[in-house]
Amino acid sequence: MAPTDAHSDARELVAKSCRMLGGLGLTKAATGHVSQRSPDGKHVLIRARGRDEIGVRYTTAEQVIMVDLDGKKVDGADGLAAPSEVYLHAHLYRTRPEVQSVVHIHPPTVVLFTICEMPLQPIYGGYDPGSLDLLLKGIPTYGRSITITNFELAKEFGAAMGDKNVCLMRGHGITTAGASVEEATVTAIRLNELAEMNFRAHQLGTPKPISDEDIAEFQRRRNRGESKGAVHMNSTWRYYADLSGA
Repeated sequence: MAPTDAHSDARELVAKSCRMLGGLGLTKAATGHVSQRSPDGKHVLIRARGRDEIGVRYTTAEQVIMVDLDGKKVDGADGLAAPSEVYLHAHLYRTRPEVQSVVHIHPPTVVLFTICEMPLQPIYGGYDPGSLDLLLKGIPTYGRSITITNFELAKEFGAAMGDKNVCLMRGHGITTAGASVEEATVTAIRLNELAEMNFRAHQLGTPKPISDEDIAEFQRRRNRGESKGAVHMNSTWRYYADLSGA
């Protein structure tokens, strides 16, 4: 398939997300991948693996290949191949038309919570309403500590994730989805922030969740559309892009 300007822009956006997540320490070495539904809607642009790959933190647009919805490579350098978990991405694009981007990474702090089967708690409110909102909407867990290397496992994972935009993966990592690369990336960052704060609170003592009254107030604001989530998401993306040097 001949590359287009739209495909080039999409590849660079996927690569930028990878550099951000790697630069923030949310995944290491070559583990993890970001993808985006292609502009034509029939393919997926995804960070590649293979003999010529480089680490997630150093991903360039040339390291992003195109695959079809069966997970088969259709465009990209010879030394690059689809990641083994391409089926996870393809399944979400096949079954959830609203999803335009998928992030799969291995943030250590979040993984620790899944290993210990310790729930993340709503321990703050105004500190970071965006990450609190993830928790209030519900964060499911896929209970198996395996890589998703075929569509059968991808279907099993998809059932665990349901219609949520985030899912923990026991002893493995996380997967987030969104209407854009920016949204899926910021969701992953916010989930990690929630885990980091829970972890630090446990180090100091016994974390105390915020009150039911405060939780109800945050839910009312969200339901009334007062959260300005899209505006804050865009500014958060720009902030972490600069912080990570992406």
